[in-house]
Amino acid sequence: QVQLVESGGGLVQAGGSLRLSCAASGSISSIRFMDMGWYRQAPGKQRELVALMPSGGSTNYADSVKGRFTISRDNAENRVYLQMNSVKPEDTAVYYCYAWYIRPHWGQGTQVTVSS
Repeated sequence: QVQLVESGGGLVQAGGSLRLSCAASGSISSIRFMDMGWYRQAPGKQRELVALMPSGGSTNYADSVKGRFTISRDNAENRVYLQMNSVKPEDTAVYYCYAWYIRPHWGQGTQVTVSS
């Protein structure tokens, strides 16, 4: 199985930047062939896709974050990142790292709070 641990969340002012990191471990040697991504869930709302980076193919972003957020991965280090720029109060949510390996895997989440 796959364990995912997020880090980098916190409090940031609107217009600022934040970088989330996700470390993958477990019964895997590399995330190279895994689809990796980030989801978020705001209070009272459903979990939604933020960015998805398949092992092969195009990266997908939610319309609300296009041009502001960038997902990247380091297959050698088994890490996935989410660079968040020009953040807005509506980006406030718990952010979850996601991986697909036989089945979906989720991290425990990291809180991001954007103050206006």
